Amino acid sequence: MIQNLHTHTNFSDGSDDPVKYIEEALRQGFSILGFSDHSPLPFENKFALREEQTDRYCKTIIDLRKKLIFPSPSQAINIQHPASNIQLFLGMETDFISGLGHSPAYFKENFPLDYIIGSVHLVRNPQEEELWFIDGPLTQTYDDGLSKVFHGDSRFAVTTYYRQVQEMIACFKPDIVGHLDKIKMHNHDRFFSETELWYNKLVDETLDLIQENGCIVEVNTRGIYKKRSETLFPGPAILKKILSRKIPVTLCSDAHKPNEISMFFPEAIQLLTNLGFHESMYLSSAGWESHPFK
Repeated sequence: MIQNLHTHTNFSDGSDDPVKYIEEALRQGFSILGFSDHSPLPFENKFALREEQTDRYCKTIIDLRKKLIFPSPSQAINIQHPASNIQLFLGMETDFISGLGHSPAYFKENFPLDYIIGSVHLVRNPQEEELWFIDGPLTQTYDDGLSKVFHGDSRFAVTTYYRQVQEMIACFKPDIVGHLDKIKMHNHDRFFSETELWYNKLVDETLDLIQENGCIVEVNTRGIYKKRSETLFPGPAILKKILSRKIPVTLCSDAHKPNEISMFFPEAIQLLTNLGFHESMYLSSAGWESHPFK
Protein backbone atom coordinates (compact mmCIF):
# COMPACT_ATOMS: atom_id res chain seq x y z
CA MET A 1 0.00 0.00 0.00
CA ILE A 2 1.52 3.31 -1.13
CA GLN A 3 0.18 6.64 0.09
CA ASN A 4 1.16 10.29 0.00
CA LEU A 5 -1.06 12.92 1.62
CA HIS A 6 1.29 15.90 1.26
CA THR A 7 1.07 17.00 -2.39
CA HIS A 8 1.27 20.50 -3.87
CA THR A 9 -0.09 21.33 -7.32
CA ASN A 10 0.01 24.44 -9.46
CA PHE A 11 -2.89 25.77 -7.41
CA SER A 12 -0.16 26.77 -4.92
CA ASP A 13 3.59 26.24 -5.34
CA GLY A 14 3.58 22.89 -7.12
CA SER A 15 4.68 22.44 -10.71
CA ASP A 16 1.75 20.73 -12.41
CA ASP A 17 -1.96 20.24 -12.78
CA PRO A 18 -3.46 17.67 -10.34
CA VAL A 19 -4.08 15.21 -13.19
CA LYS A 20 -0.32 14.81 -13.70
CA TYR A 21 0.09 13.73 -10.08
CA ILE A 22 -2.76 11.24 -10.39
CA GLU A 23 -1.27 9.76 -13.55
CA GLU A 24 2.10 9.35 -11.84
CA ALA A 25 0.46 7.86 -8.73
CA LEU A 26 -1.40 5.33 -10.88
CA ARG A 27 1.81 4.52 -12.76
CA GLN A 28 3.57 3.81 -9.45
CA GLY A 29 0.71 1.70 -8.10
CA PHE A 30 -0.44 4.09 -5.38
CA SER A 31 -3.45 3.17 -3.26
CA ILE A 32 -4.04 6.66 -1.84
CA LEU A 33 -3.17 10.17 -2.98
CA GLY A 34 -4.08 13.28 -1.06
CA PHE A 35 -3.78 16.87 -2.29
CA SER A 36 -2.74 19.49 0.27
CA ASP A 37 -2.11 22.84 -1.36
CA HIS A 38 -1.09 25.74 0.89
CA SER A 39 -3.96 27.67 2.47
CA PRO A 40 -4.47 31.33 1.49
CA LEU A 41 -2.57 33.99 3.45
CA PRO A 42 -3.57 37.63 4.00
CA PHE A 43 -0.57 39.10 2.20
CA GLU A 44 1.07 38.84 -1.21
CA ASN A 45 3.19 35.71 -1.68
CA LYS A 46 4.23 33.21 -4.35
CA PHE A 47 3.46 29.89 -2.64
CA ALA A 48 -0.11 29.82 -1.29
CA LEU A 49 -3.55 29.45 -2.79
CA ARG A 50 -5.22 32.75 -3.54
CA GLU A 51 -8.43 33.26 -1.58
CA GLU A 52 -10.52 33.43 -4.73
CA GLN A 53 -9.06 30.09 -5.96
CA THR A 54 -9.97 28.02 -2.94
CA ASP A 55 -13.41 26.93 -4.14
CA ARG A 56 -12.02 26.01 -7.56
CA TYR A 57 -9.21 24.00 -5.98
CA CYS A 58 -11.70 22.00 -3.91
CA LYS A 59 -14.06 21.48 -6.84
CA THR A 60 -11.22 20.34 -9.11
CA ILE A 61 -10.07 17.60 -6.74
CA ILE A 62 -13.63 16.45 -5.99
CA ASP A 63 -14.45 16.34 -9.71
CA LEU A 64 -11.32 14.31 -10.40
CA ARG A 65 -12.31 11.88 -7.66
CA LYS A 66 -15.72 11.43 -9.33
CA LYS A 67 -14.07 10.80 -12.69
CA LEU A 68 -11.94 8.04 -11.16
CA ILE A 69 -14.95 6.42 -9.50
CA PHE A 70 -17.31 6.82 -12.46
CA PRO A 71 -15.08 7.00 -15.54
CA SER A 72 -16.50 7.56 -18.99
CA PRO A 73 -14.71 7.98 -22.34
CA SER A 74 -15.11 11.76 -22.18
CA GLN A 75 -13.81 11.91 -18.61
CA ALA A 76 -11.00 9.38 -18.76
CA ILE A 77 -7.69 10.37 -17.26
CA ASN A 78 -4.86 9.61 -19.67
CA ILE A 79 -3.54 6.47 -18.00
CA GLN A 80 -3.81 2.77 -18.77
CA HIS A 81 -3.84 1.52 -15.19
CA PRO A 82 -7.19 0.63 -13.55
CA ALA A 83 -8.74 3.77 -12.06
CA SER A 84 -10.38 1.83 -9.24
CA ASN A 85 -6.99 1.09 -7.63
CA ILE A 86 -6.56 4.57 -6.14
CA GLN A 87 -8.46 6.74 -3.68
CA LEU A 88 -8.20 10.53 -3.89
CA PHE A 89 -8.55 12.84 -0.89
CA LEU A 90 -8.92 16.60 -0.62
CA GLY A 91 -6.74 18.21 2.01
CA MET A 92 -5.00 21.48 2.70
CA GLU A 93 -1.74 22.46 4.35
CA THR A 94 -2.77 25.32 6.60
CA ASP A 95 0.06 27.78 7.19
CA PHE A 96 -0.47 28.77 10.80
CA ILE A 97 0.75 32.20 11.91
CA SER A 98 -0.21 33.38 15.39
CA GLY A 99 -2.85 36.10 15.18
CA LEU A 100 -2.71 36.43 11.41
CA GLY A 101 -5.02 35.07 8.73
CA HIS A 102 -7.61 32.31 8.92
CA SER A 103 -7.26 29.51 11.45
CA PRO A 104 -7.11 25.83 10.41
CA ALA A 105 -10.62 25.50 11.84
CA TYR A 106 -11.92 28.07 9.35
CA PHE A 107 -10.81 25.96 6.39
CA LYS A 108 -12.16 22.71 7.90
CA GLU A 109 -15.53 24.33 8.60
CA ASN A 110 -15.94 26.20 5.30
CA PHE A 111 -14.56 23.79 2.70
CA PRO A 112 -15.20 20.06 2.05
CA LEU A 113 -11.76 18.94 3.24
CA ASP A 114 -10.99 15.37 4.20
CA TYR A 115 -8.00 16.35 6.33
CA ILE A 116 -5.77 19.22 7.43
CA ILE A 117 -1.98 19.32 7.66
CA GLY A 118 -1.04 22.01 10.16
CA SER A 119 2.37 23.55 9.50
CA VAL A 120 4.48 26.57 10.39
CA HIS A 121 6.58 28.15 7.63
CA LEU A 122 6.53 31.76 8.85
CA VAL A 123 7.49 32.56 12.43
CA ARG A 124 5.99 35.74 13.86
CA ASN A 125 8.09 37.75 16.31
CA PRO A 126 5.53 38.54 19.04
CA GLN A 127 7.37 41.70 20.02
CA GLU A 128 7.65 43.27 16.58
CA GLU A 129 5.07 41.28 14.56
CA GLU A 130 7.46 40.68 11.69
CA LEU A 131 7.68 37.32 9.94
CA TRP A 132 10.67 35.01 9.53
CA PHE A 133 10.36 32.68 6.52
CA ILE A 134 12.15 29.45 7.47
CA ASP A 135 11.39 27.49 4.29
CA GLY A 136 12.42 27.73 0.65
CA PRO A 137 15.58 26.70 -1.19
CA LEU A 138 17.89 29.52 -0.06
CA THR A 139 19.88 29.36 3.17
CA GLN A 140 20.48 33.10 2.86
CA THR A 141 16.75 33.78 3.22
CA TYR A 142 16.75 31.86 6.51
CA ASP A 143 19.88 33.63 7.76
CA ASP A 144 18.69 37.10 6.77
CA GLY A 145 15.30 36.54 8.40
CA LEU A 146 16.86 35.35 11.65
CA SER A 147 19.06 38.44 11.69
CA LYS A 148 16.36 40.94 10.73
CA VAL A 149 13.27 39.58 12.51
CA PHE A 150 14.88 38.11 15.63
CA HIS A 151 18.12 40.17 15.68
CA GLY A 152 20.19 37.01 15.58
CA ASP A 153 18.73 35.62 18.84
CA SER A 154 18.38 32.01 17.68
CA ARG A 155 17.12 30.67 21.00
CA PHE A 156 14.31 33.23 21.09
CA ALA A 157 13.52 32.54 17.42
CA VAL A 158 13.45 28.75 17.81
CA THR A 159 11.40 29.02 21.00
CA THR A 160 8.92 31.24 19.15
CA TYR A 161 8.68 28.64 16.36
CA TYR A 162 7.81 25.83 18.76
CA ARG A 163 5.39 28.04 20.73
CA GLN A 164 3.61 28.79 17.44
CA VAL A 165 3.42 25.06 16.64
CA GLN A 166 2.13 24.40 20.15
CA GLU A 167 -0.57 27.07 19.80
CA MET A 168 -1.67 25.54 16.50
CA ILE A 169 -1.95 22.08 18.06
CA ALA A 170 -3.67 23.12 21.29
CA CYS A 171 -6.20 25.45 19.66
CA PHE A 172 -6.99 23.71 16.38
CA LYS A 173 -5.95 20.03 16.59
CA PRO A 174 -4.90 19.48 12.96
CA ASP A 175 -5.20 15.91 11.71
CA ILE A 176 -1.51 15.89 10.81
CA VAL A 177 1.33 18.02 12.18
CA GLY A 178 3.55 18.82 9.21
CA HIS A 179 7.37 18.65 9.21
CA LEU A 180 7.55 19.15 12.99
CA ASP A 181 11.20 20.23 13.27
CA LYS A 182 11.42 22.19 10.01
CA ILE A 183 13.15 24.97 11.98
CA LYS A 184 16.37 22.94 11.63
CA MET A 185 16.35 22.87 7.81
CA HIS A 186 18.84 25.64 7.05
CA ASN A 187 20.48 25.61 10.47
CA HIS A 188 23.06 22.84 9.92
CA ASP A 189 24.16 23.17 13.57
CA ARG A 190 25.25 26.78 13.03
CA PHE A 191 22.86 28.75 15.26
CA PHE A 192 21.58 26.10 17.67
CA SER A 193 22.12 22.45 18.48
CA GLU A 194 19.34 19.88 18.54
CA THR A 195 21.08 18.21 21.48
CA GLU A 196 20.76 21.22 23.79
CA LEU A 197 18.51 20.79 26.84
CA TRP A 198 16.37 23.85 26.14
CA TYR A 199 15.70 22.62 22.59
CA ASN A 200 14.70 19.16 23.76
CA LYS A 201 12.42 20.65 26.40
CA LEU A 202 10.54 22.51 23.64
CA VAL A 203 10.29 19.30 21.60
CA ASP A 204 9.00 17.34 24.62
CA GLU A 205 6.36 19.99 25.35
CA THR A 206 5.24 19.89 21.73
CA LEU A 207 5.04 16.10 21.63
CA ASP A 208 3.04 16.09 24.87
CA LEU A 209 0.49 18.39 23.22
CA ILE A 210 0.39 16.24 20.09
CA GLN A 211 -0.29 13.18 22.23
CA GLU A 212 -2.97 14.94 24.28
CA ASN A 213 -4.78 16.19 21.18
CA GLY A 214 -4.64 12.97 19.18
CA CYS A 215 -2.72 14.36 16.20
CA ILE A 216 -0.67 12.35 13.72
CA VAL A 217 2.95 13.33 13.10
CA GLU A 218 4.09 13.52 9.51
CA VAL A 219 7.40 11.85 8.64
CA ASN A 220 8.44 14.15 5.81
CA THR A 221 11.13 13.10 3.30
CA ARG A 222 11.47 16.35 1.32
CA GLY A 223 14.43 17.79 3.21
CA ILE A 224 16.55 14.79 2.34
CA TYR A 225 15.71 14.34 -1.34
CA LYS A 226 16.04 18.10 -1.94
CA LYS A 227 19.39 17.97 -0.07
CA ARG A 228 18.32 20.67 2.40
CA SER A 229 18.46 18.51 5.52
CA GLU A 230 20.67 15.69 6.71
CA THR A 231 17.73 13.90 8.36
CA LEU A 232 13.99 13.41 7.99
CA PHE A 233 11.48 15.85 9.43
CA PRO A 234 11.44 14.95 12.28
CA GLY A 235 14.90 13.55 12.82
CA PRO A 236 15.84 10.28 14.56
CA ALA A 237 16.08 11.71 18.10
CA ILE A 238 12.54 13.10 17.93
CA LEU A 239 11.24 9.99 16.18
CA LYS A 240 12.47 7.92 19.15
CA LYS A 241 10.49 10.19 21.48
CA ILE A 242 7.44 9.80 19.23
CA LEU A 243 7.78 6.01 19.31
CA SER A 244 8.09 5.94 23.11
CA ARG A 245 4.88 8.01 23.40
CA LYS A 246 3.09 5.77 20.87
CA ILE A 247 2.16 8.80 18.75
CA PRO A 248 0.97 7.68 15.28
CA VAL A 249 2.95 8.71 12.21
CA THR A 250 2.25 8.95 8.50
CA LEU A 251 4.89 8.96 5.78
CA CYS A 252 4.71 11.84 3.27
CA SER A 253 6.97 13.22 0.55
CA ASP A 254 5.76 16.85 0.48
CA ALA A 255 5.77 16.58 -3.31
CA HIS A 256 5.90 19.71 -5.46
CA LYS A 257 6.39 17.74 -8.69
CA PRO A 258 4.71 14.51 -9.86
CA ASN A 259 7.97 12.55 -9.77
CA GLU A 260 8.43 13.45 -6.08
CA ILE A 261 5.30 11.71 -4.74
CA SER A 262 7.21 8.76 -3.29
CA MET A 263 10.76 10.08 -3.12
CA PHE A 264 12.96 8.55 -0.41
CA PHE A 265 10.08 6.31 0.76
CA PRO A 266 12.01 2.98 0.74
CA GLU A 267 14.93 4.53 2.63
CA ALA A 268 12.59 6.26 5.11
CA ILE A 269 10.69 3.04 5.78
CA GLN A 270 14.00 1.27 6.45
CA LEU A 271 15.06 4.04 8.84
CA LEU A 272 11.71 3.92 10.64
CA THR A 273 11.71 0.14 11.00
CA ASN A 274 15.30 0.25 12.31
CA LEU A 275 14.08 2.66 15.00
CA GLY A 276 11.24 0.30 15.92
CA PHE A 277 8.28 1.64 13.94
CA HIS A 278 6.16 -1.01 12.27
CA GLU A 279 3.13 0.85 10.96
CA SER A 280 1.86 4.10 9.48
CA MET A 281 -1.53 5.83 9.42
CA TYR A 282 -3.49 5.72 6.18
CA LEU A 283 -6.61 7.65 5.23
CA SER A 284 -9.58 5.71 3.89
CA SER A 285 -13.23 6.44 3.19
CA ALA A 286 -13.90 5.04 6.66
CA GLY A 287 -11.36 7.35 8.34
CA TRP A 288 -7.85 6.81 9.65
CA GLU A 289 -6.47 3.28 9.68
CA SER A 290 -3.15 1.84 10.75
CA HIS A 291 -1.32 -0.49 8.36
CA PRO A 292 2.09 -2.15 8.64
CA PHE A 293 5.02 -1.02 6.54
CA LYS A 294 5.73 -3.28 3.59
